[in-house]
Amino acid sequence: MPKKVDHEARRLEIAEALWRIASTRGLDGVSLRDVAAEADISLGRLQHYFRTKDEMLLFALRHINTLADRRIRERIGTLAAGLGQEPPPRAVLRECLAGMLPLDEKSRVGALVGAAYFARAVHDERLRAEAREGIPRLAEFFAGLLRTAQERGELASERVLDPYTEAMVLISLVDGLTAYTLLGVQTGEEAVGRLDAHLERLFGAST
Repeated sequence: MPKKVDHEARRLEIAEALWRIASTRGLDGVSLRDVAAEADISLGRLQHYFRTKDEMLLFALRHINTLADRRIRERIGTLAAGLGQEPPPRAVLRECLAGMLPLDEKSRVGALVGAAYFARAVHDERLRAEAREGIPRLAEFFAGLLRTAQERGELASERVLDPYTEAMVLISLVDGLTAYTLLGVQTGEEAVGRLDAHLERLFGAST
């Protein structure tokens, strides 16, 4: 057991070195040797944990997603505690979607790693499988929230004929908002405002 824990800790240290590089100069052209230098370990030792850059990138992306999921769950938990009950579907949906935007340094680095993953996954079937499996699961979760909102009369039926399609639109909207925020076309605050504007069209004005 101690060896397993140490092995995982080393992988996380390497992932964090990758994140530091991503936050300062991006990942384009970054090699395993660059990450090893940032992590202050030998290239041979790094390759003991990750044989290729793609393996390292995928591990870092999964870990970032785990941390983001934890932050979103904590935000929903705080919201529920404040309300004294389970928050409505709209509130849960907004917390999830806003949590996917690059609004602070941690989420910005996560978005940069995600962009690097996307660029490589377009031409790599093995990497692409991560998105092909994960995105439909996320869309189904969002679709479930939309269905619940419809059943509770919180969402106009004529505005969302197919909850799953609308869920994919929401994911695509956040992807676009993320890209333009990273590029400096808009601020994080503007991105959130545009997300809220879309949710208002679906649910009506916030109360």
